[in-house]
Amino acid sequence: MSRPRAEERTGHDDPANAAPTGLPPAPSTGAVPDDLSDSPPDDPSDGPPGDAGPRRPRRHRVLLTIGVVLLVMVLLAVGFAWYVTDRYAGNITRIPGVFSGLDESTRPAPATPAPGTTDVPLTFLLVGVDSEAEDPVPGATAGAGDDATHSEVLMLVQLAADRQSAVAVSIPEDSVVPVPGYDRTNISAAFATGGPTLLVQTVELLTDIRIDHYLSVDFAGFAEVTDALGGVDVRVAEATQARNVSFTAGVNHLDGEEALAYVRQRAGLPEGQLDSVRRHQNYLRAVMTQVARDNLLTDPARLDDFLLAVTNSLSVDDEMSNLDVVSLVLSLRNLDPSDVGFLTVPVATSETGATVGVVDLDLERAARMWIYIQDGSLQEHINEFDELPAAPR
Repeated sequence: MSRPRAEERTGHDDPANAAPTGLPPAPSTGAVPDDLSDSPPDDPSDGPPGDAGPRRPRRHRVLLTIGVVLLVMVLLAVGFAWYVTDRYAGNITRIPGVFSGLDESTRPAPATPAPGTTDVPLTFLLVGVDSEAEDPVPGATAGAGDDATHSEVLMLVQLAADRQSAVAVSIPEDSVVPVPGYDRTNISAAFATGGPTLLVQTVELLTDIRIDHYLSVDFAGFAEVTDALGGVDVRVAEATQARNVSFTAGVNHLDGEEALAYVRQRAGLPEGQLDSVRRHQNYLRAVMTQVARDNLLTDPARLDDFLLAVTNSLSVDDEMSNLDVVSLVLSLRNLDPSDVGFLTVPVATSETGATVGVVDLDLERAARMWIYIQDGSLQEHINEFDELPAAPR
């Protein structure tokens, strides 16, 4: 009887008969080898949430692009703001040391904010300087012994705490007041002998109102500002003539030179200096009205000419920075000309028709006006005083 073959004896085809190897048998998964599978590769997006996989660099590129665009926009905005600030606010002359020479202990107290707010009124001393010179110099070098340049306009201008209204009170230059170091004399003498600092000191002594900033404008600038606007309309009560320019009763459309003749006239006016003061106010009102009427924001070229003309004629104290100027202008963007009251300090007597004379103030009524300005309520009591008429002489 023949024996089975060796391979038949080993039982190779029967796992139960397989010889032990010392390792557990590999589990059967039924997996198809990768190289034989028809399934597409796994999508990276099928991974755990938040795992961007290969898409992360693309997202970073998008974010980087957005960041660069935003940065460019910010730089352009900053550059434009710097350009505007430098072009206009930087065009204004600074007057050094206007307030540094004042004794702080003797000055009026600063304005205090109304309850529940941090806003306070802002008070300016506005001075218009005039010179018969061909190229008059603004306030930086005017006064303090300069015989060629003298103050013609003197206004106390207060902006309301909310910047929605303002009052401008003219003080005639021949008003007799106490001037520190000079007893009682014309207020214009303070400017002529001591410049802006002594003038500020004199006005603060007279009114007990703290001056926040000093602003000077030269008369020559009136012509440039007027021409930049294409002229202004002023109402005149009676026909007059000055410097070969005739003004008719009613509305007069003035160019730059005519406007200069208008604000300079005093001789021939029935009340002399007082009528001249009203003309200064009337001209400023006409400029404000023209600006509001023309809506210069829609005409960038004219707006640029106007702003350059205005800033070129201005001088301010050196404590007012370019940023302060820009912030102030922006805060006044909603101020309407009809919300600006023009007044003259109450006068007792004046030398009628005089080119140079004496003006005595009505001290009792003036004191009441100063109190209203001190507490920021003059607009509420404006009917107690004589406002600028619609058509002054």
